[in-house]
Amino acid sequence: MSALLQIENLETFYGASQVLFGVSLEVGQGQVATLLGRNGMGKTTTVRSIMGLTPARRGHIRFAGRPIEALAPEQIAALGIALVPEGRQIFPNLTVEENLIAFAANRSQSPDPWTLRRVYGLFPRLQERRHHLGHQLSGGEQQMLAIGRALMTNPRLLILDEATEGLAPLLREEIWRVLRLLKEGGQTILVIDKYLERLFPLADRHTILERGRVVWQGTSEELKARPEVWKRYLSV
Repeated sequence: MSALLQIENLETFYGASQVLFGVSLEVGQGQVATLLGRNGMGKTTTVRSIMGLTPARRGHIRFAGRPIEALAPEQIAALGIALVPEGRQIFPNLTVEENLIAFAANRSQSPDPWTLRRVYGLFPRLQERRHHLGHQLSGGEQQMLAIGRALMTNPRLLILDEATEGLAPLLREEIWRVLRLLKEGGQTILVIDKYLERLFPLADRHTILERGRVVWQGTSEELKARPEVWKRYLSV
């Protein structure tokens, strides 16, 4: 399977403070991969470096074979990487429908692109609330909207940073259902989340970070067989 995203020896700083130390990982075309680790271990910084929001000081990031570490965030997004950020960051004074169409584009040149109709089919609740403003939605509805908005760009790579954080159990299950459907449809996904029992059947590969360094990589089967690994690096 060809790698859609390749990160090699990534080093990222906030001012003089180094946060990432030689992080390397790959996400294959059509794979679901995870970034795991306790809070503050470098997961979100890795995503910010991929998106050009906190540029890497050293190392290489390639997307579909193209170096992107020197590109601006809008250039990276235009190549087909969509981020569902922690905190959702939807537009509070736009309606659901306006949020969805704000950045609509077929960046992957898909013959069957995501449209309002398809997003509403995935999230019927958004269709019911399509004329409501963003700030009038519940947290779960805002998360659905953030995912739907990212899909409307028809990304080649979808990145989700803590997409189920703070959601009620039923709403979390709705997000997992959607991620399973996206995987079945061939969407390449990079997920940051803490619910291993849901990630095991969903993800093809896992990368665990500890203090900005990769401490373990492997498949779901391999991680399942190594409870001492996830208890050491992931247990609170």
